[in-house]
Amino acid sequence: MTTTQVVNPATEQVVTTLELVGADETDAAIERAQRAAVGWREVAPGDRARLLRRFAEAVDANLEQLAQLEVANAGHTIGNARWEAGNVRDVLHFAAGIPERLLGSQIPVAGGVDITFHEPLGVVGVIVPWNFPMPIAAWGFGPALAAGNTVVLKPAELTPLTAVRLGELALEAGLPDGVFQVLPGKGAVVGQRFVTHPAVRKVVFTGSTEVGKEIMAGCARQVKRVTLELGGKSANIVFADADLERAAATAPYGVFDNAGQDCCARSRILVQRSVFDRFLELLEPAVRGVRVGDPADEATEMGPLISASHRARVASFIEPSTKVAFTGSQPDGPGFWYPPTVVLPEAPSDRLLTEEVFGPVVAVVAFEDEADAIRIANDTEYGLSGSIWTNDVGRALRVSRGVEAGNLSVNSHSSVRYWTPFGGFKQSGLGRELGPDAALAFTETKNVFIAN
Repeated sequence: MTTTQVVNPATEQVVTTLELVGADETDAAIERAQRAAVGWREVAPGDRARLLRRFAEAVDANLEQLAQLEVANAGHTIGNARWEAGNVRDVLHFAAGIPERLLGSQIPVAGGVDITFHEPLGVVGVIVPWNFPMPIAAWGFGPALAAGNTVVLKPAELTPLTAVRLGELALEAGLPDGVFQVLPGKGAVVGQRFVTHPAVRKVVFTGSTEVGKEIMAGCARQVKRVTLELGGKSANIVFADADLERAAATAPYGVFDNAGQDCCARSRILVQRSVFDRFLELLEPAVRGVRVGDPADEATEMGPLISASHRARVASFIEPSTKVAFTGSQPDGPGFWYPPTVVLPEAPSDRLLTEEVFGPVVAVVAFEDEADAIRIANDTEYGLSGSIWTNDVGRALRVSRGVEAGNLSVNSHSSVRYWTPFGGFKQSGLGRELGPDAALAFTETKNVFIAN
């Protein structure tokens, strides 16, 4: 049996050693899920809802334990980790309302009655990244279970602990054996088997665009359904008529939350030229004021990066020629720390403007007018999220419609609510998660005509 060491990124100390699932164990789990799917889809909607509510209540009863696990495993600040565990609970409560509301239609036809049903797919494979291990897992397994599917879930190799605990809580809450299984293992083994095993009828993947393309290509061979939530290079657009003080004060939290390891990070700040210098003046104290340190400390606002190799990748974006406007702080001693960093790229082709850094580095550039702001915002292969700062409601709507992104906020940096849809344009992904229609992505529509 292969094992992996789970490392605390704030201390570089080993938290625990975990056994990894191999190919044979993965196949066995998928077969258990396939057998369990027969009974799970027949569970009465109200009973399935009650089981999901019990699962949500079990998560709530263990919220602090889950949060502390994420602090140690992923280096998330304790405040963020509590929110993330609470999000799992809330997604499950929301999903619990789905089974009794998964409504079909009666369509007027001649010569009979026509009705539609939303049938579960069967086994769903969910592949979870290391940046938000708990909520992203729940966004997949919550609506999938609610729609009558069984789920096999592969957590990221770096951050498996909360997913393993969620699997235990599901069983404690009374979900039948085989309905929800967590399989810690390597992507090339477990994740790849989700793609190639014919019993897995859908793969939900959150991660890099490069890997997402490979998964999509692999699933195409079986015409297997996919939902992909991939990279981002989101823009935070600040117009001259905005509340500049508020826009500057909140900008760091739109990009440096979770140390910038967020596909929704507003890693490009576009500022109207007439207020560019003033905005930078206001931004500097806000960046320097971000509290970087021990994620277990209640006052900490930004923790470490996930690993030494990822820190090296982030650092590689800052070259000798890079114009750094200013940086924030970072602790001394062990831990994979990187300071909040603000850069001023000199050309649109600068990789700091075109590539996803996935760390606490933000590029600030000037624009002239609305059309220029939209052009720059859309000058990327990604289209996941973004923010627009203006006091002109008409402008807010025009720019929101013009920017090619799936999730936009006006005068805020909020991207994800479990009761609204989430997903990206272009190479940021395929399909939508969350929201009132989330469960439909885990069903097939069946049409039945009954002759008179």
